[in-house]
Amino acid sequence: MNLADSAFLRACRREPVPHTPVWYMRQAGRSLPEYHKVRAGVPMLTACATPDLIVEITMQPVRRLGVDAAVFFSDIVVPLKAIGIDLDIKPGVGPVIADPIRDAKGIEALRPLEPGDIPYVTEAIQALTGELGATPLIGFTGAPFTLGSYLIEGGPSKNHDRTKAMMYGAPELWHALMDRLTGIVLQHLRIQVAAGASAVQLFDSWVGAVAPDDYREFILPYTRRIFEGVAGVPRIHFGVGTGELLGVLGEAGADVVGVDWRVPLDEAARRVGPGKALQGNLDPAILLAPWEVVERKAREVLRRGEAAEGHVFNLGHGVLPSTDPDQLKRLTDLVHEHTPTA
Repeated sequence: MNLADSAFLRACRREPVPHTPVWYMRQAGRSLPEYHKVRAGVPMLTACATPDLIVEITMQPVRRLGVDAAVFFSDIVVPLKAIGIDLDIKPGVGPVIADPIRDAKGIEALRPLEPGDIPYVTEAIQALTGELGATPLIGFTGAPFTLGSYLIEGGPSKNHDRTKAMMYGAPELWHALMDRLTGIVLQHLRIQVAAGASAVQLFDSWVGAVAPDDYREFILPYTRRIFEGVAGVPRIHFGVGTGELLGVLGEAGADVVGVDWRVPLDEAARRVGPGKALQGNLDPAILLAPWEVVERKAREVLRRGEAAEGHVFNLGHGVLPSTDPDQLKRLTDLVHEHTPTA
């Protein structure tokens, strides 16, 4: 089988598939013992800049689970670090920004991303595509709103208060920040595609904090620009808590809309509208339950997913660190037994 005929890419293009394809967000690491072994003593951002480690960690779930796609091992803040932002990923906390961006001077310091800033990304993707063969590689990046929130807040935020304060109270600053970040994000995706990524995912993890009208005014123009600027590969758009945004997410230009666990896939298909495939959406916490519960819930996701024009099975967010890899393997095998009727 050649790469273009993979079940994953076919589902993204809303073409008939031999079985429902499956991959898992955060499958590259976290729950796998072999991941913890190779990451021992290696800081996250060091691992993300070491091609041999990137390749090994990206390949681990493909070998163990037999998923239909690999996802590039990295972090959404890698391009920010690469252009000189003083940040670190602190275990148990997440990205922490030394000097949060709150004014025009801080925004002006966000210079464009160049291919030479992230040579390890290109090197690792080129090595991976050779090793993966007919298995697609998904590249990814963070979306402007989510990256902007980290930069403004200085780290993870529960309510995104400072972010919204800039968005509502200083819209000229907000649009300047979104414009800069859009250029960085778009270049990050283009570098990955040029190196050989078969698909890309835009993670707007925290955009569920925004109301639909505000998304349309303050975020949609930038998301649309990103998707319009990436050609030749399927594009996936994902956010958490975005049930109320699914309609406008469907307008942003992606080929596939990721759905978290809060909205059933048949209802999500109705909200997103025609012309899109869906990805999702088993609650990651269900994998901590006994297998019979996992099986029942997974079959429900598969059944409801048949309402979509194409369905890529996934979790509604990332694999939880305490997940038993054997549960993931059994789930992968279960999904592969499913042939969509449509």
